[in-house]
Amino acid sequence: MTARWLPLLDGARDTLPMLVGAAPFGVIFGTLAIGSGMPVWSVLALSALVFAGSSQFVAVSLISGGAALPVIWLTTLVVNLRHALYSATLLPYARNLPARWRWPLAFWLTDETFAVVEQRLRSRGMADDGQWHWLGSSLAMYLNWQLWTLVGIGLGQNVPGLAELGLDFAMVATFAAIVAPQLRQRPVAAAALLAGAVALLARELPYKLGLMLAALAGVLGGLWAENQGEPPAPQEPT
Repeated sequence: MTARWLPLLDGARDTLPMLVGAAPFGVIFGTLAIGSGMPVWSVLALSALVFAGSSQFVAVSLISGGAALPVIWLTTLVVNLRHALYSATLLPYARNLPARWRWPLAFWLTDETFAVVEQRLRSRGMADDGQWHWLGSSLAMYLNWQLWTLVGIGLGQNVPGLAELGLDFAMVATFAAIVAPQLRQRPVAAAALLAGAVALLARELPYKLGLMLAALAGVLGGLWAENQGEPPAPQEPT
């Protein structure tokens, strides 16, 4: 059991740069959510049960704008459809894991964790307790997001105008760092180009519909490009 702490800690360590980038994003989310009139318990529940930064921001924006629940549900669902690409990429490695591993790892999968875990799995597969490395990265991101959401709630209640300081730029830089190395892969490049083009063309649509369409276009474009090439040879977990 002691040996398994090592890949667990390695996963958390490898995710450290992402934790730093996500911290201002969590603070801004907590601040904006409280500023929109949401009660503290609902903001904490959103981070704990949804755990998807982009969707949470969209949800807060729609809630504050008085959007209907079906619009909120559909929009956040489509925004998170990019996880279908992540799941398809990681499935060859996770296929033989028992359900008690697959379910929590699927819930905790984020852009940052995917970037860390996919690189490790591509080079080493599930050897050397790869699922523990994956779990370490997942738990680090999850606990980090809860912590900074809580900090954002506290600051939002006591420091006016915090959301206007531009701290969210750190997350833009983090996403750029995640995406840039992946652009050498055709599915990722296709998804990025299509999503960017659609987001630009549909930016004037209400209720964040442009973002929803961009996410859908990116997922479909990435899946199409994935199907055009040869499937990667999966490495079976040990």
